[in-house]
Amino acid sequence: MIPCFIPFSESVDHIPLPERFTFPFYYDPHPLCILAAEDIQNHIETQQDWVHNFGLDPTKEGYVIGKMFGVLVVQKKNQEIGYLAAFSGKLADQNHHVKFVPPVFDILAEDGFFNKGMWELNAMNDQVDLLEAAPEYLECKRLFEEEKALATEKIAAEKAKVSAAKRARKVRRKEGEATLNPEELIELKKSLAIESLRNRRAFQDYAAYWEDRVAKRQQSLDHYQIPITTLKENRKKKSGRLQQQLHEGYNFLNQSGETKNLLEIFEQTTVKKPPAGSGECAAPKLLQYAFQHDLKPVAMAEFWWGESLSEIRRHKQFYPACRGKCEPILAHMLKGIQMEENPMLTNPAAGKELATVYEDESIIIVNKPPEFLSVPGKNIEDSVWLRMKQKFPMATGPLIVHRLDMSTSGLMIIAKSKDVHKMLQQQFINRTIKKRYIALLDGIVKEDTGIITLPLRVDIDDRPRQIVDYDHGKKARTNWQVLERTDQQTRIHFFPITGRTHQLRVHAAHPRGLHTPIIGDDLYGVKGKRLHLHAEWIAFTHPETGELMEVEVAAGF
Repeated sequence: MIPCFIPFSESVDHIPLPERFTFPFYYDPHPLCILAAEDIQNHIETQQDWVHNFGLDPTKEGYVIGKMFGVLVVQKKNQEIGYLAAFSGKLADQNHHVKFVPPVFDILAEDGFFNKGMWELNAMNDQVDLLEAAPEYLECKRLFEEEKALATEKIAAEKAKVSAAKRARKVRRKEGEATLNPEELIELKKSLAIESLRNRRAFQDYAAYWEDRVAKRQQSLDHYQIPITTLKENRKKKSGRLQQQLHEGYNFLNQSGETKNLLEIFEQTTVKKPPAGSGECAAPKLLQYAFQHDLKPVAMAEFWWGESLSEIRRHKQFYPACRGKCEPILAHMLKGIQMEENPMLTNPAAGKELATVYEDESIIIVNKPPEFLSVPGKNIEDSVWLRMKQKFPMATGPLIVHRLDMSTSGLMIIAKSKDVHKMLQQQFINRTIKKRYIALLDGIVKEDTGIITLPLRVDIDDRPRQIVDYDHGKKARTNWQVLERTDQQTRIHFFPITGRTHQLRVHAAHPRGLHTPIIGDDLYGVKGKRLHLHAEWIAFTHPETGELMEVEVAAGF
């Protein structure tokens, strides 16, 4: 008996198994995964064993923590089909719950080295806090800072006097050069030199006096400060050793029985060190348990449960595995398993034409189709830039003046020369170029107009997704206006003032934005045939004629 293996509650013989395993970073959930997810979602809603605030009950108090769950359809050696379930991180402050596989490494184990190490670190933290709060130390620190500030003030004032005296000597020397005979001028210069040397030595003595006073205060402070500094250095070293021991504790299997820990896995990446939380996601937990119990992975899917704060996740929506933490781990764990093709290695622009909307000797304006790169990507070179380079081989400069997301269609301005590119870029920098996008949103926006100002930054653990971050995000502003509302959809105009990556997509989907994702948004909404976002109108000053130009092209939706 395999404890966490869950048989399907009804026959699934009529559902064919996939020929290949799920590509974890971009997929449509297999019907078996959907059934498994529905079963686990029902369990989450009805179980009484634990309490976790997912933010779904407005009457529940406490910090809201939405959670990613995963299901892995597996096959036993006797061909029986069932599934495993897992959650990312902790659930209700615990690592172990009925129906869910255990963690790869249990950092919450009471008798484990991690808990013991954290207890020791916390004791050191308490000791540092106690020493830094001691009245004798605080008084000594206050006297030192006062003495240092006074010394800085006194030395600066004396230095100003020396500088004033130097300027006065310069004036006297120039006056002497104009009025004195050669012998008198020589005597004056000697006198000025002696005075300069005397002032310099006096200043040095004065500065040394104050520096000595500060040094004595520093010696008194060191009596308290050195033990604190030593304790902090020891704490840092201990924390580093504990972190390394922790990373070595996470050991991941693959179907061949090969084991690698976090340090071995991430040393092959550009970041070298495992990001925080590596190995705690649902996908590695599921695969680890399957390999440990000789279960064959068939298909996998992950879904979000609850509210989301900075990142945009929708309740019950399926999502791919995160790339920053999981991609290196899963590359090892899925080694040798036949997977679905990676769509990111397929050229999305193949067979698509890049229509010209306007062209003259200086610029060309094209209508970029959806799923068409603006510039070459990591794996795909075909792009607007490449097409333009091939069409205008004699053109100089970067060509691309501004970009659109791969999934966004619409107008792009191309510069045929370096000088034209520079002039157009300046208009973008000065924000004199005006743009209008049209989008179809998956829901009803009640207000008619508004402004969204949510600061954005990249999610470093899951690129290229963007998240709202008020501390480190870049300013992003979008004006919007509703055009019509039909069939639970809203047609809307966006007027971006800034041009951040995925700005309109995040501002549409985020709860503090419109809370209504764009139809077909595979990152922040529900995957569809295409992203219903189109750059339909642009207005700018022609870089050579000075003429105000307005270009518009209708959306294909």
